[in-house]
Amino acid sequence: MAVVAFFVAMFGSIFGVWKYLDSKLVSIRSEAHTAAAGVQALASLAREELAAHRLHTAETYVTKQGMQEQTTQIMRAIEGVGSRIDGMNERLDRAFDNPPPTRRRASS
Repeated sequence: MAVVAFFVAMFGSIFGVWKYLDSKLVSIRSEAHTAAAGVQALASLAREELAAHRLHTAETYVTKQGMQEQTTQIMRAIEGVGSRIDGMNERLDRAFDNPPPTRRRASS
C-alpha cells in the first residue's frame, strides 16, 4: 500500500507540474498570437502608408526628363546673365579709356 501511495503521490506531483507548465505555455502562446496579430496589423498599415507616399511622390515631384528641361532653361538664363555682365565690362572699359576733358573755371 505504501508503494502504491508513493507512486500515486509521485504521479500526482508530476501531473501537477505538467498542468502548471502547460497553463503557462498556453497563456504565453495566446500572448504571442495577440502580439503577432498586432504586428501584422502594423505592417499592413505601414504598407498602405508607403503606397500612399509613393503615389504622392509620383504625383508631386519632377521626373528625370522634366528635371533636365528645367536645368537647360536655368543654364540658358545663367548664360544670358553672363553675357550681360561681359557687355557691362566692355562699356566700363570704354568709359575709362577716353575720359571727357575737364573744364577749368576761371577764378574771379
